[in-house]
Amino acid sequence: MAKIVLGMASSHAPQLAMPPEQWRAYGDRSRNQKEHWFNGKTYSFEELVDTRAENHFDQECTDEKFRQRYDACQKAISHLKSTVERIKPDVAIIMGDDQHEAFLDDNMPCISIFNGASVDDLPAGGIPGFRDPVVDNQPSERVTHPAYEELGNYLIETFMANEFDLGRTNKLPQGRHEGAVGHAFYYVYRRLMDNKVVPNIPVMVNTYFPPNVPSAMRCYNFGKTLRKAIEDWDEDKTVAIFASGGLSHTVIEEDLDQAIIKGLMNDDVKALTDWPDVRFRAGTSEIKNWIALAGAMHGTSLAPNMVDYIPCYRTEAGNGCAMGMAEWV
Repeated sequence: MAKIVLGMASSHAPQLAMPPEQWRAYGDRSRNQKEHWFNGKTYSFEELVDTRAENHFDQECTDEKFRQRYDACQKAISHLKSTVERIKPDVAIIMGDDQHEAFLDDNMPCISIFNGASVDDLPAGGIPGFRDPVVDNQPSERVTHPAYEELGNYLIETFMANEFDLGRTNKLPQGRHEGAVGHAFYYVYRRLMDNKVVPNIPVMVNTYFPPNVPSAMRCYNFGKTLRKAIEDWDEDKTVAIFASGGLSHTVIEEDLDQAIIKGLMNDDVKALTDWPDVRFRAGTSEIKNWIALAGAMHGTSLAPNMVDYIPCYRTEAGNGCAMGMAEWV
C-alpha cells in the first residue's frame, strides 16, 4: 500500500524570485490597481492607506527590511528543498490554483485533477522585468515532466465515489502558457524539486474566481479524502503532498495568517474553516490549498513544522505577500 511521507506548503509569489531592490517598483503596480481585498471588503488604494494608517506600513518598506526578508525567504525555500531531497518521495500530489493560465472563464472547473502522462514547464510568464530567471530556476527551454496517468484516474474515480464532482484534463488548455503548467505548479518543480521532478499529479483548485470556489471546509474534506485514497492505493509508493500559494496577499493580513498557522500547527479544523468565505479572496484565497493539505495530514503520523513566516510588505497600504513555508515530516 502507498504511504504519505511528506506534506509541504509554500508561498509562490513573484517576490520570492525578485531582487529586493525591485520590490518598491513592483509595489507601484498596486497603486494603479482598482480593487484591493482586505478583511472581506474591497478598497481603493487611497482608501486602504487611510484604513490602515495606524499600522505605519511605510516603516516596513525600507531597503534594509526588503533585503532581510528576501534573504529569510531564500533560506526557508532552501530548507524545504533539502527536506524534499532527504525524503525522496516516489510520487507527488500538488494542489495549487490556476490564475487564467490554462482555464478561462468559459470553462472554469471548481477542482480539476490532471490525468495525463506528462506535463510541460515553459520558461515564460511571470512579471516581465521583475522576476529573476536564475533565482526562479527556470528551465532554459520547454521541458516535459512525468505525470502519473494511472494515479490520476484512480484519484478521480475515488473522489467521484465519495461524491466530489470533479473536472479532469489529460492535456492542459493552451491558455496563456501554451499548454504548459501554471506558476503554482512550476514553482514546486523549480524551487522545491530543483527541476528533478518526480511523477506528479497537478490538482487545480479554483480558489481565485467566484462563484464556483470551494469553501474552506470543502477543501479540508477534499484533503481528508485524498489521504484515504492514497493510503488505499494498491501501489508500494511513497507520496508527498504539496500546497502551493498563500498566505495573505496582495494585501497582507497578519492576524488572519496567524490564526490559520495556529490551526495548522494544532490540527484544529474549526480554526481553519470557521470563516466567512469572503475572507478568502484574491491571493489570500490560496490559503485554501493549505487547508486542503491540513485535511490530508489529519490522521497521519507526520508532525507539522512552520519553517518560517515572513510578511513581505511593498507599499504603505500594506500590500505585499505574507510568505509562509511549512512542512509535515
